[in-house]
This record gives sequence, C-alpha cells and structure tokens, in this order.
Amino acid sequence: MHNKWYWQEKKIPTYVEFMKNNYPPNFKYEDFGPLFTAKFFNVSHWTDIFQASGAKYIVLTSKHHEGFTLWGSKYSWNWNAVDEGPKRDLVKELEVAIRNRTDLRFGLYHSLFEWFHPLFIEDKSRSFQQQQFPVSKTLPELYELVNKYQPEILWSDGDGHAPDYYWNSTDFLAWLYNESPVRDTVVTNDRWGYGTICKHGGYYTCSDRYNPGHLLPHKWENCMTIDKFSWGYRRDAGINDYLTIEELVKQLVETVSCGGNLLMNIGPTHDGTISAIFEERLRQMGTWLKVNGEAIYETHPWRSQSDDVTPNVWYTAKRKQKLVYAIFLEWPTSRRLLLSQPIATLGVTKIKLLGHGQPLNWTSLKPNGLLVELPYLTFHQMPCKWGWALELTNVI
Repeated sequence: MHNKWYWQEKKIPTYVEFMKNNYPPNFKYEDFGPLFTAKFFNVSHWTDIFQASGAKYIVLTSKHHEGFTLWGSKYSWNWNAVDEGPKRDLVKELEVAIRNRTDLRFGLYHSLFEWFHPLFIEDKSRSFQQQQFPVSKTLPELYELVNKYQPEILWSDGDGHAPDYYWNSTDFLAWLYNESPVRDTVVTNDRWGYGTICKHGGYYTCSDRYNPGHLLPHKWENCMTIDKFSWGYRRDAGINDYLTIEELVKQLVETVSCGGNLLMNIGPTHDGTISAIFEERLRQMGTWLKVNGEAIYETHPWRSQSDDVTPNVWYTAKRKQKLVYAIFLEWPTSRRLLLSQPIATLGVTKIKLLGHGQPLNWTSLKPNGLLVELPYLTFHQMPCKWGWALELTNVI
C-alpha cells in the first residue's frame, strides 16, 4: 500500500534500503502479486472475530491506491486477486460470510485514483481536462462493485487532487441513491473529489484519525488505526506501537459522545491472517461493549458532551427513554463520582451502574450537578475493566 509510494515515488531511504536488503535486485512492486497468497485466509474465523468485537458494520479495502482489486474485476486485468496471488474472489467470500454468519452491515472501501496508472498520470498532466481514467477504469469498476456485492457502506477515498466533476461523482451518486440495488440502505462518506471532504457526504470523515472532541452538526466517523503508525500489517511493529484497550475505549467513548462512529482499522497479513494482537483488541472491545453497549449503540449526543469538572467523563443519551449515560474512564478512589452537568430531582432520578444494576445513592449539589456513590466492589466484582457507565433516568 503506502510502502510502494514511499519506496518508488518518494524514494525514502529506509524503504529503499529495506527493499535492497530483503528482496532480489530489480524486484518490482508487481512482483509482490504472487507473494500475496492469502493461503491461511479463514473467512469464518474472520467473521467470528468481527461479530465478537461488537462492531455493527465492516469496511473491506476492495482496492487501494496501487490498483490491485480483491475481486476479479473486468477492469483490472491481471492485477486482481482472482488472476494473481490468492486466485480467489476475496470480496465475495467475505460478503457471503458477513451476511450469513453475522448481523454486521457489509461495506467496501474503494480508491478513486491509482498512483501509477498511465491513464491517470496522463489525465493529471492535462490538468484533468480529459477523463480517460475515470471513464475506462474508476466508474465501470464502481458500478461493477455495487452491482456485484451490494455494499451498504461505500467508503470512497483517493481523489488524487482531482475535482468531483473529473470523477463524475454526482452522476454516480445519483445512480447509487436512486437506482442501484442498495438505494434504500446505502450510506457513503465525503471523499468524492478534491474539496468535498468534510463538506459533502452521507457522513463526514474530514481526515484520517479525525476526533474533534466537540459536537459536530453533521454525522461523522473517526476512521483510525490500532497500529498507531500504519493501516497495513507491519512485521517490525513493536508492542508499544499498538493502542492499548484503554486507549481504544477512550477513542470510542469520545467519538460517540460527539456524534461520531468509530471505524477501527486492522491490517491482515499477506497470508490472510489477523494477528493475535489485533484479534485480542477486537475481542476486548466486544467484552467491554457487552456490558456498556447500552451507553453506545443507538444513542444520541446529549446537551453536554463531557463533564467540565471531572476529567474523562463523557455523556450520551437516549431521548425517548429519558436516559442519560455518564461514561467514566477512571474509577475514583473515594468511590464518589462528581457529575457537574446533570440536574437531578429527588424521588424521580434513578442511577445505576451498567453491569451491576442496583440503584445507587446520590446527592444533589448546588447550583447543579450531583455526587454519585459508587458500589463497593472488589476487583473480581467489577462488571468490566477499562471504563464504566452510569445510567441516569430522569435527569435534565
């Protein structure tokens, strides 16, 4: 993926050196094709991990900027997973397994441009005044992808600094939302041409690892990586390069409180496996969500996103049920949690800890806020680790 760019285009010395030391002379990027075997790819194992993670949708990179498609695209002759490498339609296998074995929505990432495609390079040299590449490659590929695999999330990327009218995005999106087989359910992002990001889209991504920490007026997504430095798998990654489960829970809670979704990226290996560290993180997230999912799924941002007195407290809400959730990432040593935002009413407001369930004692503070007395729990009695959620009924 990005390594090709760093190695062949940017010629960053560490990448050039690595290739020189570890691969035969004159080794080209295309020579990686046969090495990508996916021979240990076990789709049911993958989908079991995704289901266990508590995720509600998945986005597979069907084609990145280097142009290799994970399905046998008619428009990517000899540079796809059916003709080269695995000799399998990986998009189809995952789509079928996700739909048959899980309740997740199936989504696909697709890069509009390709770094080294001669037609794109030629169009670019003419300041995108001609559209050879989108007409013969990108658009037919997108229609093929949607018709064949019916993704319910279409995650577009890689405008190559070309405007949306070069990509003919509005025509394609009009078809997608009005005529395509997924017209009733499809959701898309905001990367459909230079300048559209964070301005036009079903939901906004704004930038990679976007986490503004405040409420946005438009639905958005924090698309980030568990490996802090890479979207792909790195053989040389050290343990400190991976976000801890505490850091991931914090990302999730901050994101959801501010009206966003979290899209956590993992990089599988060339032989089709998900490394143990990624699997552990996903399963840990699922364990946490089993207890605290009520404070995350189907919630809305509350009038206040975080507490302005107690740090690391974030709020979500379910308006219809008159519920507010206070998610706190540190268990106070005094067992008393001060919440400065909610206004409670004696005899009406009820508070409980998710995963514990007994009503908790609390006292009102002047002029507003409350002090919640957390239950006395031993380590083994804790409903979960890494963060806890209080359910507050009838607060304003």
